[in-house]
Amino acid sequence: MDSYFDLVILSNGPGEITTWVLPIVKQIRSLSTINQENLRISLILSPCPHATGNEVNIARKLPEINRVLGAENFFSFLLWGKTIDNWEWYQRGLVLFLGGDQFFTVVIAKRLGFLSLVYAEWDARWYRYIDYFALMQQSILDKIPSYFHGKCHLVGDLMADITSNNLQNIGSNETVKIGLLPGSKSAKLTQGVPFLMAIASYIYKYNSNVEFIIPVAPTITPEILASYGKKENNNLIEQLGHITGELITINKQLYLQTSDGIKIKLISKFPCYEEITKCQLCLTTVGANTAQLGSLTMPMIVLIPTYQLTAMKSWDGILGLLANLPIIGDYFAKLINWIVIQYTVKNKKLYAWPNIWAKKEIVPELIGHLKVEEVGNLVLDLLNNEDKLKQIKSDLQKLRGSAGASEKISQIVANVINNK
Repeated sequence: MDSYFDLVILSNGPGEITTWVLPIVKQIRSLSTINQENLRISLILSPCPHATGNEVNIARKLPEINRVLGAENFFSFLLWGKTIDNWEWYQRGLVLFLGGDQFFTVVIAKRLGFLSLVYAEWDARWYRYIDYFALMQQSILDKIPSYFHGKCHLVGDLMADITSNNLQNIGSNETVKIGLLPGSKSAKLTQGVPFLMAIASYIYKYNSNVEFIIPVAPTITPEILASYGKKENNNLIEQLGHITGELITINKQLYLQTSDGIKIKLISKFPCYEEITKCQLCLTTVGANTAQLGSLTMPMIVLIPTYQLTAMKSWDGILGLLANLPIIGDYFAKLINWIVIQYTVKNKKLYAWPNIWAKKEIVPELIGHLKVEEVGNLVLDLLNNEDKLKQIKSDLQKLRGSAGASEKISQIVANVINNK
């Protein structure tokens, strides 16, 4: 029997590489039950809307991985089986899904004649064609027909291995840290940057024991972010607290300094889970940020200000197409979002991903012509009532799985390699 083995990892965004791929390849390479000299690990990246363009460079610096195929060459490989460097393959192998579209796992495993293993965070698909599933939690297994349960392993939550106790400072004399996530698209930043600066100033007025950070989205620069805090660039500042901001540098660290002197630390590293998990609370716009924070079990307040009805254009399907049309898209966006707001208020519809997953509001969602004082007082109330924050964190943890997933997934890989 050929003792050489190919482990092909499918992934996509920078977050998946850092928090899913890296822990697993390190764990696999540490296993003495695997003949490491005969194991070749290849990482194949599929396109991702959150990609920074630096994923290949990040992956190539990982000594555990032998070769990397960038997203720009992905579809050539998917459709024709060709790689830019004409990769060759061993007779035996396993395709491990760690981000992207699970369907790619089916196609690539079939093309290479390899077995397949999918890490399913929320849903397991294509279970007729996938050989093994590593499931985050029991609720995923419950949705799979019992006939296929033999393929499934409950492994827990890969994200749980990087979270920390982020409520330990509340009620002490130590500084409390609050994360501010204004978004990455221009329409959201126009509202988010001045509004969050004004909220930070309001909070600091009543609690000077607070530090603020902004994780800068990988698709923008600190300079672009700061430009939304200038009156000459943003006419919404007058409606959103009259607080402006400018970019400053202190000891090589960038800050967004508000007009009343509050320094908000800018985090350019992406992903910056280590920084986020040091926070006790985050204020965020609606969107993918809420899913990320939920996966970190980070208490949050989700803000959907409606001072600019063109801000929300990320609808799916025909609504999204209409809202993003040239010239007339803004008009459709205003109409769509006005209707959505009325419907939301009337029917208490939920938009934050943790609330959608829980099918109830476990993190506060605020929508409408929000006031700085309204949001600021809610933040102060949560900071002054540790039990409320602990309850939010507990509710978020219930949506996730247990820790130790990287070890369990690595053991499944080892068993496949050793024919167990």
